[in-house]
Amino acid sequence: MDKKIISGSFWLSFGSIFSRILGVVYLIPWLAMIGSPQHQTVAQALFNTAYTPYALFIALGTAGFPSAIARRVAFFNGEDSFTNSKHIAVAGFGFMVVSGVICGALLYGIAPVLAANSPVSSVANATIAIRCLVPAIVILPSMSILRGWFQGNGDLKPFGISQLWEQFIRIIVILGGTYWLIEVGHQGYVQAVFVSVAAAFVGAIASYLYLLGHLWRQRGEYRRLTAQSQDGKQHAASHLLKMIGYESIPFVIVGSGITLSQLVDQLFFKQIMQGLLHQSAAMTQYVFTIFSANPNKITTVIVSLAMAVAETSLPLLAGKLSDIKANRSQIGALLTNNFQLLTFVLLPLVIMVSAFAYPTYGIFFNFDGAGATYLVANVWQSLVLGLALDFLTVLQALRMSKKATTYLLIGLGIKIVLQLPLVYVFQGYGALLTTAIAFGWITIASWRLIRRSYAVKLDAILPIIKLNLVFAVAATVLVDGCQWLFGHVFFTGKLLTMGYVGVLGLLTLGLYVWLANRLGVAQLIFKRPLKVALHR
Repeated sequence: MDKKIISGSFWLSFGSIFSRILGVVYLIPWLAMIGSPQHQTVAQALFNTAYTPYALFIALGTAGFPSAIARRVAFFNGEDSFTNSKHIAVAGFGFMVVSGVICGALLYGIAPVLAANSPVSSVANATIAIRCLVPAIVILPSMSILRGWFQGNGDLKPFGISQLWEQFIRIIVILGGTYWLIEVGHQGYVQAVFVSVAAAFVGAIASYLYLLGHLWRQRGEYRRLTAQSQDGKQHAASHLLKMIGYESIPFVIVGSGITLSQLVDQLFFKQIMQGLLHQSAAMTQYVFTIFSANPNKITTVIVSLAMAVAETSLPLLAGKLSDIKANRSQIGALLTNNFQLLTFVLLPLVIMVSAFAYPTYGIFFNFDGAGATYLVANVWQSLVLGLALDFLTVLQALRMSKKATTYLLIGLGIKIVLQLPLVYVFQGYGALLTTAIAFGWITIASWRLIRRSYAVKLDAILPIIKLNLVFAVAATVLVDGCQWLFGHVFFTGKLLTMGYVGVLGLLTLGLYVWLANRLGVAQLIFKRPLKVALHR
């Protein structure tokens, strides 16, 4: 395989996953500066209330155009028509500038409505928090076109690095701004939340500048490609944009699936808790924070791993789709390997986070038994989300985008229908259960369609499931035993708990690798045993 592709794929996956890890780790010092557990709950509720509609508006603002632009640029480059590539990229950039302004104005206008229907104790503060994200909404769509341009030209490194740069600068502004306001300026923690939310704009500017700098450094290469471009048919920008818009709709809907599900929780939870169950605003905010705002910061890493596994197989699948009949068995083998790798990575991660739920929740937030229990429920829900997103991504790669979109919309319909009765009975657990049922249906429907279309066998995944059943028992005995013996010593401070989880986590991971080798599962998937650095 070409070294540029290998390097680009590494940076793209590394940038995506590591930026999410950074987005979790910074919470430890940030929440410590915010103050008491009560203040942390309010801060997290405000933060999450702003970021869920923000994520949805980013999806709507970009409308799948970056990926579509990338595909179209790659297509024109394959025809030695670099002039057309530049033509569509410039037109897409202009369109995204307008889209960003429109989406920013819409978010600013509906912020009071979103805040009024969200589970927060102060609608005014929530409105300000949401509006603090408007500048980021305005510039991110056009920045995403730059990423799509580099992706289409096979230059994935700036894509991945720009994600890291954006997150790194954002976190510096969050931590620096919070420290200055609270420790130096003696301001309230709510003002620190506003600055922390607005930090998304500063991070986006940093990413923008990095991408523009890389674009400038490549100007010589672009001049050379333009000079060599074939003088073929020049495509009208308006026609191309309409075509790209039509192609992008399924990707927008599928890509927004989790965010739409979270928005349903955000907008319906308050009405049920306060309107039907007559809970106080403070209690509603607390439950929302520990079932949604807090655990989502951790489970997003699990979902991003599932997406990384899905994306590794997409280029390979695309290469086989030119002649589906001739390559049907090879496509089936690729899909089988994809599902094997997905379950091999996700299942032990879910088991480990579940086993370490109490100390993990304590490290990032506070030592709260209810929060730890909700984290366990969220982790298992994220397994279902990861499987569903992988299957939907595979369906799109197999040119079944309409089916993927239909399945997702039906799943969201199931969630909306079940939201009232299940939240009324189980409160926060009910919201998690509706998501699990909805995306569980999507997983099963997608799996059945894939199995009918290609030779994918469940038998290939059974050894991995058996491995993880053994691992679940062994990990539970090991972790619970150590927690019973040493928990009263290590669970007295965040640093001690971090050391405890780090050391015991490595031992547990080593146990999984040993079991995978011992039971022959590693040989089945990777064609060779896995090595553990601790053995050397």
